[in-house]
Amino acid sequence: MTERAERDRERQTDRPVDAHGRHSRGVVTAIARWLDDRLGIAQGARKLLRKPFPDHWSFLLGEVALFALVVLFLTGTFLALFYRPDTRPVTYTGPYVPLQGAQVSAAYESVMRLSFEVRAGLLMRQIHHHGANVFMAAVVAHMLRTFFTGSFRKPRELMWVTGIVLVLLGIGAGFTGYSLPDDLLSGTGLQIGYATLLSVPFLGPFLAFVALGGEVPNPDLIGRLHILHVMILPGLLAAVVGAHMLLLFRVRHSQHPGEKRTERNIVGKPMFPTQTMVSAAAFAATVAVLALMGGFYEINPVWLYGPFEPSRVFAPSQPDWYVGWLEGVLRLWPAWSIRVFGIVIPQPFIPGVVIPGLIFALAGAWPWLERRYITRGDEEHNILDDVRDNPLRGAVGAAGVTFLTVMLVAGSNDVIAARFTIALERFTLVLRVLLVAGPPLVGWLTYRWLTRLKRRDIEEAERAGTVRAEQDVA
Repeated sequence: MTERAERDRERQTDRPVDAHGRHSRGVVTAIARWLDDRLGIAQGARKLLRKPFPDHWSFLLGEVALFALVVLFLTGTFLALFYRPDTRPVTYTGPYVPLQGAQVSAAYESVMRLSFEVRAGLLMRQIHHHGANVFMAAVVAHMLRTFFTGSFRKPRELMWVTGIVLVLLGIGAGFTGYSLPDDLLSGTGLQIGYATLLSVPFLGPFLAFVALGGEVPNPDLIGRLHILHVMILPGLLAAVVGAHMLLLFRVRHSQHPGEKRTERNIVGKPMFPTQTMVSAAAFAATVAVLALMGGFYEINPVWLYGPFEPSRVFAPSQPDWYVGWLEGVLRLWPAWSIRVFGIVIPQPFIPGVVIPGLIFALAGAWPWLERRYITRGDEEHNILDDVRDNPLRGAVGAAGVTFLTVMLVAGSNDVIAARFTIALERFTLVLRVLLVAGPPLVGWLTYRWLTRLKRRDIEEAERAGTVRAEQDVA
C-alpha cells in the first residue's frame, strides 16, 4: 500500500460514524467540498495561502494605506448617519454658546451636532480626518519606495499607474470631504477650486456646473459634493484598490537583493499564517494610532471658523497637507493672464491645471520613459535596486521631491511669514527662486553623490575580487 493510500485509510478510520454506520462529515467540510467540486477553489486557496511575502518593513506601507482606508469607510458610514447634505438655513440652538441663535446651513448645524451632541461623534470625525491624512501619507511613502527602488519596472507598470490614480482619487475625496461641513474655511477652499475649474478654456463653466452645480455658493453645492464624497469617489477608490491588489497577486512580489534571491524566485514569509499575523498586528496598530490621534489631537474645529459666508474669507486658510502643494503653486505663480489666438486664459489655469496635470502625467508615464531613455531594456525586474544603482533615477526623484516640497511650503507662506516676522513679499520671492533653481541643483548634487557611491562600490568589489583571486592562487 502506498503512503498516500495509507493516510487516506487512516482518515477514513478516524472519521465519525453515524447511526447507520456511515462515515459522517462536518457541515463546513461538506460545504467546502461541494463548492470545490463546482468552483475548484481549493487549489487557488492553497496557492494563495502559500504565496511568499517579502520580509521587509517597507512593504507594510501599502498595507497601512489599505487599513487606513478601511477605517475611513467605517467612520464615514457612522458620520453619514447624522450628516445632512442640505444648505437650507436653520437656527442653531445647540450647546455651543457663541453660535446660539445664529443662522447657519443645515449641513453646518449637523456637523456641530455631530461634534457636541452625538455620542462619540467628535471622536469619529477626528479619526476620519486623521485617517485621510494617514492614508495619503502611506500612499505617498509607498510610491516613493516604489520609485527609488525601481519596483515599478516590468511587469508592475500597471500597479504604478493604479497608484497614481489612487493619489488623484485620494486628493478628490479629501477635498470634497473637507468641504462638506460648509464652514468658513471650507468655503474659502471651494472658492479657490471654483476659480480654478472656471479657468479651463471653453470647458470651465461646464466643468464647474457638473462638479459644483454652478457658481459658489449655490443650493446644489453641498448635495453634489456629498454624492461625490460618499458614493462616487469611495466606489472608485474601492475599485482601484481591488485592481491594485489583483495585480499584486497576479504578477509576483518584488524583493530586496539578498542571499538565495534571484529574478526568478521570491524569498519571504508564507501568506498564512506568518504574514497574516503580521498584517493583523499592523491593522490593530493603525486603528490604535488613529484612535489616539482622534482622541488627543484636535483637527478641523469648525466651530472656531464659523459658518460659510460668501462675503468673508478665512485667514490664514490652510488646506490638508496633500492639497497644500496645489495651493502653493497658485500662490507662487505671478498674476499673468495669457492671450492665445485672441482668447484670454485666466491666471489660475497654468498653476492650477497645467502644472499638476504635467506632474501626474510625467509620474504615470515614468516606467515607459525610463525604459525608453535610461535603462533601454525590456526584461523583467523582481530584484529591487539600491538608490545608487540608478543615479539618474535618484536625481530625478530628488528634484521632483524638492519641487513639491517648495510648493508645499509656499502653501503656508503667510503663516510662516507671520510666525517668523518676515516680509511676505520677500519670502514669496525666495520661494519662487527656490522653485526654479532648487530642483535642478538638488538633482545635480544627488546625481554626483550617487555616482560617487556607485563608483566606490565598484572599486571595492574589484579589490575584493583581486584579493580573493590572490588567495585562490596561493
